[in-house]
Amino acid sequence: MRFGPDEIWSLPLRAHPAATEAPRASSALKRSRRRRLILLALFALLLATPALSMIFGAASVAPADVWAVVRSHLPGATQPVDGITNAIIWQNRLPRVLTGIGVGAILGVSGVALQAIVRNPLAEPYVLGISAGAATGAAFAMVVVGVTSGIAVAGYAFAAAALATGVVLMAGGRGHHSALQLILAGLAVGFIFQALTNLLIFSSDSPETSRAVVFWTLGSLSRATWPQVGGVLTTAVILTLGLWIAAPVLDALASGDQTAMAVGIDPARIRLVLTLVVSAGVAFAVATSGSIGFVGLVIPHIVRSWVGHAHRAVVLGSALTAAIFLVWADTFARSVFAPSELPIGVITGLIGAPALLVMLRSLGAKA
Repeated sequence: MRFGPDEIWSLPLRAHPAATEAPRASSALKRSRRRRLILLALFALLLATPALSMIFGAASVAPADVWAVVRSHLPGATQPVDGITNAIIWQNRLPRVLTGIGVGAILGVSGVALQAIVRNPLAEPYVLGISAGAATGAAFAMVVVGVTSGIAVAGYAFAAAALATGVVLMAGGRGHHSALQLILAGLAVGFIFQALTNLLIFSSDSPETSRAVVFWTLGSLSRATWPQVGGVLTTAVILTLGLWIAAPVLDALASGDQTAMAVGIDPARIRLVLTLVVSAGVAFAVATSGSIGFVGLVIPHIVRSWVGHAHRAVVLGSALTAAIFLVWADTFARSVFAPSELPIGVITGLIGAPALLVMLRSLGAKA
């Protein structure tokens, strides 16, 4: 068949495969570079955050004095520093800043993992009642059993967190279309465990213990100590690294059970293993700092808007962003009403609850 000149111009044009592959490769390369730059910027900001945040508080400390205190504790240092400044920075602010970094990273990556495990964008330790369960277990350990060691409290918190997780998953389902059911199940379980925690507080014979547990359940880094720092940072690094390695598994789970089985993954088994691992991390964080909500809900959504949906970047970005966010939230908590201190859970709740409403509205619009 032959065409005239006018007919040739009217024919549909088909691009050569090489002409379409080049723009795609270029676009993918740009996205990869953008992700790396964002992650590097977050890492740099995390390195700068401790020194900057320690300046603020009930008593302001000059940056030079902060560095002088830290330098005086380095091996081989001989230069003395003021005793009051040393107590403020080394005994109070630096441990709570490092603890905030660890707790924030744990909560951030836990939110990422739970959202992939249950295939629900609203999944988060606080919303799903995991944090409330862990708080009940920790309160039981302190009020009833009378233990105070971090490992023992974390063990009780993990047992209760695992129980809460199992109840929510059985009652709320795991699909994208059960978002409201999952949230309602998490709220119900959370209220049950919160009531049990309040009952434990009321039954305590020690007013000091009761007040400590009440303030602790609202979330606080004020009791951070150097012995806790090593444990929480180690837990954060192990959990983040583990989920980073397991990112392809999270990608498969988020795509659905059929996709997971197609690549040789048993969805039920890996979901159980990951849920227990995340529950253990959350329990340790709650045993350290109390119940801090909405970090694992808000941060992963923000990070996805920056780096895309690939879990390897989302896990790392959420760990860095959540750590930075929690440190600055704690800095605000100890500064805004100084010398009194605002529970950090109040701040995260004021930020996270409206964000949850916006997400629910967005899901309703898409339904």
